[in-house]
Order: sequence, then structure tokens, then C-alpha cells
Amino acid sequence: MKLQDKRAIVVIAFTVFVGLFLFYTNLPANNQTPQFGDYKVVEKQHQKNAPIIVSKKDRSFRTRLKKAAKQKPNFAGHYILTVWGCGMECLMGAVIDAKSGKVYQLPFTICCWGDDVGDDFKPIEFRLDSKLIIFTGARDEMEDDVKKHYYVFDKNSFKEIQ
Repeated sequence: MKLQDKRAIVVIAFTVFVGLFLFYTNLPANNQTPQFGDYKVVEKQHQKNAPIIVSKKDRSFRTRLKKAAKQKPNFAGHYILTVWGCGMECLMGAVIDAKSGKVYQLPFTICCWGDDVGDDFKPIEFRLDSKLIIFTGARDEMEDDVKKHYYVFDKNSFKEIQ
């Protein structure tokens, strides 16, 4: 094999190595887990909560919703996120706009997280200063869906983050 051919092979191998190295070192940056700080909210509710508006679809839960509507905002600046049980290892809930009194049902139930979780486990995680909400478990009891699901509550609707 000629020296020129050996050099070409070394250059090609080095180029492939550098390309693969750059590709794999950039993968985590492209697939980062959403963080609460990525969806910051600076607005906060400082006045009295508006009276709750209970629609026909919310009437089954009006007692729970009315009680929750009296609490301080705990989610996305001026919203009150409230949950209640819907069976064993199952939660459902709603978001109440403390400014307008409107109610937005969570888009699904969350369940089936198993009994091997710690005492500090929270199937629904949220913060006052963030629009991010993390659901851990199966949505609407779908067995093959048990994982963390990331959503942003924006413009009064839930949008999944892929």
C-alpha cells in the first residue's frame, strides 16, 4: 500500500471519528428533559380570587372546585391546580384561573404509577412560577403509557412537549 493511500485512510478515519464524536456529544443537548425554569412565569395574582364559573361539565365536581377556588394560586402565576382521586392510584383534576374564575379540566386522568415509589413521589408536579406540568404514570389508564409526560399550560390549554 502506498504512503498516499495510508494517509487518505487516516484522514477519512479521523474525519469519521470527529463527526461521530460531535454527533454523540450534541445528542443530550437536543433531548434535554424539560425543566420548570425553562417555562418561567413572572406574573402573580395579588388580588382577591374571582368567583368560580362552574360549567355543565364541571358540575359533578363543583364542591371540590369551589373549595379549591378559595386557595391561593399555586401554578403558572395566577392559577390554582387542584386534584382529587378517581380510584386506586388514580388522580384527576382541574386548573382554575384565579383572575377570571374559569375552570379547565386536566386533559386526562393519571394513574398506575405502582407501589414501588417513595414517600416523596408526586404523580403531578407543578410550580407557581412555571407553566410546566409533569404527569408521571399512565394517561387515561393506558397500560403501555406509564412514564413521565411533560405539558405546558399556555393560553388556557395543555400542550404536550415531545
